[in-house]
Amino acid sequence: MPRDWDAAAYDRLSVPMTRWGAEVVGRLELRGDERVLDAGCGSGKVTSMLLERLPAGRVLALDGSPSMIEAARTNLRRFGERVEFVVADLQDPLPMAGTVDAILSTATFHWIPDQDALYRNLAAVLRRGGRLVAQCGGKGNIATVEAAVRDLGHDFGEKHFVTPEETRERLQRFGFEDVDVWLHREPTPIPSEDLEAYLRTICLGSHVEAMRPDEAATFAHEVAIRLPGPRIDYVRLNIEASRA
Repeated sequence: MPRDWDAAAYDRLSVPMTRWGAEVVGRLELRGDERVLDAGCGSGKVTSMLLERLPAGRVLALDGSPSMIEAARTNLRRFGERVEFVVADLQDPLPMAGTVDAILSTATFHWIPDQDALYRNLAAVLRRGGRLVAQCGGKGNIATVEAAVRDLGHDFGEKHFVTPEETRERLQRFGFEDVDVWLHREPTPIPSEDLEAYLRTICLGSHVEAMRPDEAATFAHEVAIRLPGPRIDYVRLNIEASRA
């Protein structure tokens, strides 16, 4: 399974992800009565925006982190039975009955080691003609953070920041059409007082999870002082496609 996250810290610090998520939700055409998979729901902030656009629909909120799912249960309680929660790894066949009309995902796909399995599994649960609209880290994402980590003698590890060309080929190979994939730069200022916590929780979580708290804090500090400033040089990979 993917690593478990500090859901409370993520919920407080995930302002950039929520902003991007609002834009992605806005790109998904909906009647309002569909069944939609939120593939990587996190603490549920973007899921709530999706549910607001589905007054007669349902959302399957899926995440690999049990702590994130528990936070999402709390944050989405007001939607009642219109939301179903699943803890699952996107690189495994998805444990859900039936198909969905659409798939939404934000800030998730770059965490999946087996990118072929990711798109194969999404295609398996999306009905014919259904839409996939997603955004994740793309080629060149957080390059200054990666450089700082390597400067400290660490391998940057498990994130997969791929090109539009690689993603387009995979989508087409696993049964998608009308594919549109592109990159855009999203340099994002982070309040100075939150930068080290932001790095520790979001960018460096997989690096520090085995460290003692004091070691993790020191590592995040050493990365922070190597950055050009209190900002993260995000590059976003945008994905739109239909199931053939």
